[in-house]
Amino acid sequence: MKLNIHESWNEQLKTEFAKPYFKTLADFVKREYATHTCYPSGEAIFSAFNYCPFEDVKVVLLGQDPYHGVGQAHGLSFSVPDGIASPPSLVNIFKEIVTDLKQTPPANGNLERWAKQGVLLLNATLTVRAHQAGSHQNKGWEQFTDAVISAISARKEHVVFLLWGGYAKRKSKLINTEKHLVLTSGHPSPLSANRGYWFGNKHFSKTNAYLQQHHHKGIVW
Repeated sequence: MKLNIHESWNEQLKTEFAKPYFKTLADFVKREYATHTCYPSGEAIFSAFNYCPFEDVKVVLLGQDPYHGVGQAHGLSFSVPDGIASPPSLVNIFKEIVTDLKQTPPANGNLERWAKQGVLLLNATLTVRAHQAGSHQNKGWEQFTDAVISAISARKEHVVFLLWGGYAKRKSKLINTEKHLVLTSGHPSPLSANRGYWFGNKHFSKTNAYLQQHHHKGIVW
C-alpha cells in the first residue's frame, strides 16, 4: 500500500504509521489488492486527506465503508465520481439539503467540492473488496481512523462532527464536545430515513451557523 497522503496529515499521523498494527494493515491491503478486485483504486485510498489538508478541516463527515460497486468508490465518504448515479443514501442527503437550505439539488454526487471547502469525508474503513460490504473491517483501519478523529479533536477547535447512524455515533467518545460541535441523527440510508430518523435533522444549516459563529465561512452544500 503506497502511503500517498498529504504532508500535513503525514505530520499529524506519523506516529500512527510507525505502529506495528499499521504495518500489518498495509500488508493485508497489499495482498487484497494483489489477489482481489478492491475499491477504491490504490491511489485513491487517502483521497479524503489529500483533498482536505489537516489545517483546512472544518467539518468531519464519517461514513463506515467505501461503496463496493463498480466505479462508485473514490476515497471520499458518501461521494461518487462524476457520471456515477448517486446511491440511495446520497439521494437522501441531497433531499435534506434541499429542504433545510431551500436550495436546488446539487448537480451530481461528486463531493470533492465539499472536501475542498474543509469537509473531511472520512470512512472508518478505507478499503473494501468488490461486492463484499464490510470485508476489510476489523483489520486495523478503524484504529487508524479513530486516531484521525482523536487528532482533530485534540489539535483543532470548533470543528463540526456529523455522526449519522449507530456506528458513527459511537465515535463521539473520541471527541471533546467542549470545543467541538457533534451533530448526530439516524443514517440517511432508506431503511433509517424512511422510519423518520434522518429527514428534518437540519444538520447542514446547523453546521453553517456554528462555523459562522466561530468566524469560519459556511460550506456551500
